[in-house]
Amino acid sequence: MSQNDTSKKIDEKLQGSTTKYFQATENNKKVYIESYGCQMNMNDSEIVASILLKQGFNTTENLDEADLVLINTCSIREKAETTIRNRLKHFNKLKQYNPNTKIGLLGCMAERLKEKILDEEKLVDLVVGPDAYRDLPNLIDELADGRKAVNVLLSKEETYADIEPVRLNSNGVSAFVSITRGCDNMCTFCVVPFTRGRERSRDPKSILHEIQVLQDKGFKEVTLLGQNVDSYLWYGGGLKKDFVNQPDEVKQKAIDFAGLLDLTATRFSDIRIRFSTSNPQDFSLEVIKTMAKHSNIAKHIHLPVQSGSDRILKLMNRKHTVAQYKETVDAIRKYIPDVAISQDLIAGFSTETEVDHQATLDLMDYIKYDFGFMFAYSVRPGTWGARKLTDDIPHHVKLRRLREIIDKQQTHSLYRMQQFVGKEVEVLIEGNSKKSDKHWMGRNSQNAVVIFEKTAKEQPGDLVKVKVNDCTSATLFGNRI
Repeated sequence: MSQNDTSKKIDEKLQGSTTKYFQATENNKKVYIESYGCQMNMNDSEIVASILLKQGFNTTENLDEADLVLINTCSIREKAETTIRNRLKHFNKLKQYNPNTKIGLLGCMAERLKEKILDEEKLVDLVVGPDAYRDLPNLIDELADGRKAVNVLLSKEETYADIEPVRLNSNGVSAFVSITRGCDNMCTFCVVPFTRGRERSRDPKSILHEIQVLQDKGFKEVTLLGQNVDSYLWYGGGLKKDFVNQPDEVKQKAIDFAGLLDLTATRFSDIRIRFSTSNPQDFSLEVIKTMAKHSNIAKHIHLPVQSGSDRILKLMNRKHTVAQYKETVDAIRKYIPDVAISQDLIAGFSTETEVDHQATLDLMDYIKYDFGFMFAYSVRPGTWGARKLTDDIPHHVKLRRLREIIDKQQTHSLYRMQQFVGKEVEVLIEGNSKKSDKHWMGRNSQNAVVIFEKTAKEQPGDLVKVKVNDCTSATLFGNRI
């Protein structure tokens, strides 16, 4: 098999995307970056590309020409790690033809597995955790000397606030802006606190500067990112947990998430503002009122609940009850009647009974989520759940319960989408429809995908009015007004 044939087989598994990013003419090395998992990982890859750009690396979509191959990883579920291991095996086939190519593992999986995947499985040359990307130049120098390189140290301060990300796979319309890193919640099913460290917030000045740069480049939408954006708290530096010990004059000058959201929406009134992900225990009335105040804040809230059973929520170490969650949703809909709410749900958590499962289905009937992300429980090594709880739900039961959750969500998604039929919606055009270059694809404020036929009047980045005449559970179809 030729080198091109090998690369073609690997490339066939890649997700298609349109890549628009800066290439420095003086750079003579190429880095190929592939990202998996959450939006934070995608944003981290853009930070890595920025760091490497200054080290002589341009990014490439062509594996054949890559001097360095990086895969940014997710550890949230076992399936994700299996996928990544398979990708690394594919990448290693390139070394038959390009023995000087180096392969690196970034992100959460790198932090969790450390030396195992470097020394035991021998799939990579380089392992770098989420807080160690600034060390990449030094680590790459170690590779040049023929050594393996690893840095997975977690930080209590690192936010990469001064690094302007290189926008990988950008549509030129929407971009992610990280506002927090890490998580303090310690949910028993979640590995994030162990792979991304303690929660810390980013200087609001650097956030506003990054959005200003995006606006100057013509971007029309930003998503404020964090494992838990609602716990954003800036008081001049330091961890959130240390805030209670600060003097009153420091506390009075602090900026919480509602304040940051208000500041961002006010200063960038021509940009649509989104945020993700929220946590029910921290989602405040002030945030709700700020959303209602600004028309450019998207009317969509991703509010993970994980289970509709109080008993299971307690086992998960979630800091909210079902009643409190419902109160939050009721308050959201009181102030923002046309809001869309989405969820995360886990089927088959440890000791979950049919009564617990039915409670989840009942909660779904109460909320009628617009869409959601639903998974069968996957034990993650190192978590409290892995150490203290028994994964005692048979796999076939997990899958059956998951199927029931998905079926109900599809019913509710169709119901929510049908509410738009016959109405006008404002759509931000992102690009061509995947199925037809004669149609545009965009999203309305509620984050619903909208497809409509092109005219000669619009282009990506335009906000246009579309009258919806049909829908599926996932897509709206209409005509431009």
